[in-house]
Formats: sequence, C-alpha cells, structure tokens
Amino acid sequence: MPLSTEAVLELMQSVAAEVITPRFRSLVDSQIDEKKPGDLVTVADREAEALLTKALLDAYPDAVVLGEEAFHDDADLLPRFRAADHGFSVDPVDGTKNFVNGSPDHAVMISEVVSGETVRGWIWQPEHETAWVAEHGAGVRRNGEPVVREPASDQPQGATSIWSRRGRQPEGLPALIGSWLCCGIDYPQLIDGAADYLLYGHTFPWDHLPGTLMVREAGGAAAHRDGTPYDARSTQPGLVVACDAPTLDRALLACEGLWPK
Repeated sequence: MPLSTEAVLELMQSVAAEVITPRFRSLVDSQIDEKKPGDLVTVADREAEALLTKALLDAYPDAVVLGEEAFHDDADLLPRFRAADHGFSVDPVDGTKNFVNGSPDHAVMISEVVSGETVRGWIWQPEHETAWVAEHGAGVRRNGEPVVREPASDQPQGATSIWSRRGRQPEGLPALIGSWLCCGIDYPQLIDGAADYLLYGHTFPWDHLPGTLMVREAGGAAAHRDGTPYDARSTQPGLVVACDAPTLDRALLACEGLWPK
C-alpha cells in the first residue's frame, strides 16, 4: 500500500528512535568502520538503512531504493536508480562524522523520484526534533508549518565544507563560512537564512535530492557549476544551491574560480 507523506515521516522517526538515537554518544569502536579513509559508517547507518529500505520496498515493490550503504556494496545501484521510473534515495544517518563525534547535527533523509523528478523529500533531525517535508508544488514545511525564505542580502553569504579551497574566496562576495557538515542540516539552514548559497563538490542523490526539492519549494534553485540544473539524473560533480535564482547566478559567477580545473 502506498505510503502517505506523513507515514514516511513517521517511519523515519520510528527507525531513528529504534536504532539511531540509542547509539548517539554511546557508540563503541567496534560499531564504527571506515568505508575509505575518513568516510565513516556505523552500526546505526546500516541498521537504519535496512529497516527503511525494507519498509519502502514492502510498500513499493517495483521501486529502486538507493541507499548510501547499499551503493557502497553495489555501485550499479546508482545508474539503476537514475534510469528508474520510480525510486527512493535513503541516507540513514547523514552527517555520520557529526554523529560519531557526538554532534546533534545529523539527520535521516529520504527522497521520492518519479521519472527523474523529485516529487517528495523528507529530513528528520532526531536530536533537534525537527522535521522538514516537501512535496513538489506544495511548498516546504517545518514541523508541519509552511516556511517562507526571506530574500537574500545585497551581499549574499555562502557556506561550504570544501576546505581544500579554504584560501580561495568568491569574487566580489563575502568570504565563505563553514557549512554544518551535514546536508540534512545545511539545506534547512539555507532555508532559515543562515546562509544564502551552498557549495558542494559531490552530488550524490541521497545527500542532495531531499534538500534541493525543499530549497526549490522555498523559492530557491540548484545548478551544477556550469549552470545546468541539478536533478535526480545528474551525473556531474560540483553543485551550487541558492535561496533564489538571482543569488544562484551571482554565486555561479563569483565562485567560478574555486572549482578544480
């Protein structure tokens, strides 16, 4: 049976309460691994993804469910997801480093995609007890209340975690600030006005589809570094997300020199 938007959120909250929150600030070394140097995964990531994936497939047996941890084990899952008529992306613990280090800035994220278009997105921040939900054409809500993004300032503020380019700054715009090291926190912070645009090097669907839908529903825009729109079938690296289209254009131009050649 198809899941309502509220039912998916309740699923995320239930899974977080069962296998994520009990491990917060309680992990032992044996519950933490590295997929590659610096790329952490925990027992909470794996168990949460398994539970979320099973529930989604039970409700939508023909859908392709792209989980971050499943992709690590099967790289062919990503092209199957991009080509699918119907799919879900799952990030069971976005901001795993934050989670491991005891920071509350982590989240559970899901998106639903139909024919390459993101139609629903969810972000649950368990330690902040804040739910962000968006449906295509219906706006974005924080804990059930509609959210309206304030206009950007004359000097829009950018945020990024691409620290390898810390010494290089946007042309004609304020110096970049650090992001919150978790897309499930970054995107809501953008909508709330803590930053006016975000820069990312990677563009994995599980990280960016929920948030880019929310930003668009709040009046914003997202594009690759060359200006082409970002969507569920994008394959290019480099992503700029902004609170409105004029700010996106300014950020693309101002940050042109920051990207690797």
